[in-house]
Amino acid sequence: MRLNQTRVKEKIMTEEKCDFLIIGSGIVGLAVARELHHRNPAAKITVIEKESDVAYHSSGRNSGVLHAGFYYTADSLKAKFTREGNAAMRTYCQNNKLRINECKKVVVAQNAEELPALFELEKRGKTNGVDVRIIDENELAEIDPNARTHKHALYSPTTATVDPVEVNRCLKNELTQKGLRIYFDEAYLSRISGNKIQTSKRTVEANHIINAAGLYADRIGKDFDFSERYTIIPFKGIYLKYSNKDKPIRTNIYPVPNLKNPFLGVHYTITVDGTIKIGPTAIPAFWRENYEGMGSFNALEMVEIMTREAQLFLLNSFGFRDLAFEEIQKYNRRYFSGLASKLVKTIDRGGFREWSRPGIRAQLLDTKTRKLVMDFVVEGDKASTHILNAVSPAFTCSFPFAKMIVDRITKP
Repeated sequence: MRLNQTRVKEKIMTEEKCDFLIIGSGIVGLAVARELHHRNPAAKITVIEKESDVAYHSSGRNSGVLHAGFYYTADSLKAKFTREGNAAMRTYCQNNKLRINECKKVVVAQNAEELPALFELEKRGKTNGVDVRIIDENELAEIDPNARTHKHALYSPTTATVDPVEVNRCLKNELTQKGLRIYFDEAYLSRISGNKIQTSKRTVEANHIINAAGLYADRIGKDFDFSERYTIIPFKGIYLKYSNKDKPIRTNIYPVPNLKNPFLGVHYTITVDGTIKIGPTAIPAFWRENYEGMGSFNALEMVEIMTREAQLFLLNSFGFRDLAFEEIQKYNRRYFSGLASKLVKTIDRGGFREWSRPGIRAQLLDTKTRKLVMDFVVEGDKASTHILNAVSPAFTCSFPFAKMIVDRITKP
């Protein structure tokens, strides 16, 4: 992105024209490129990516969970795309011999007060056409003897996990074999005029530009006179891995979430290779790529984002102050593992010793309402499309979401 131009020193050497230019080679950008090629194999499609490979950011740092689609209200894009995306991603992995862990999932209640929300999740799931059902403690014990709940739990047999990096690299190979050009180490710098942009290596003019830049999608959108009321607030997500040799759980175990915010709470995930991990955190980050230490530090971003976060903190917008206090405590392993221990009957909390590679969630904030945007947001016109909020579970939703994007682009 343009804010990282100091990292790239190549001189602009060439000019290029194409039918479609996609900015960003995350899972959404790759899925859109794939769908565009499928509908118009003769189209000249170019993808630019500021990193050296695909899946460098959230597309390769997410949990890898294929969600089922029962968290979301029926009027949301998430509800439709998650159900369809789960099936589409399964098919893609099977056709390309990529790994899938059919670990399934249960949502457990801590007490009687959480049961109404649990039944609401079942209602949403059934409304959305998802295979989900309420089970009792005896049925839960058959699925995972170590999971603990209060009277009832929610069972999701279609939840699974895959390797997100493996999926992204497979998509990259498929697209390059079909003749699409993916330029790595090439950052978007600015809009020159119309649909001509300047990258770190060339100028590119496209009939249509698709902005799938994730953490920087709002900034690029503003260059094209979109994203007027939105800005990205980054949240850092980290998991703790279980290092002991035993396997204390069989399935993904989640708590009943707070349905008013987009975070699902600390839970157990079984990865595609069988690793057990707990998390993630949702710690407010201070700049967009604030993964570890001072890596990718950007002073201007820090000032902008911390100013925005200070406002949210003082006003406690959408409970931001409470969220910040809660999340910062999760840097303490004992506190973090203690939250997860409430979901099971027994666990060696000392077995959680290794932090995972951090990820950053690009969460869109509506600056007028000062609330987090809970669903996908896409703006654009006949010349450009801007994917401003590819919010979780965007990885699961990527294939049907890409179809919607291409529908918008190609409609008369």
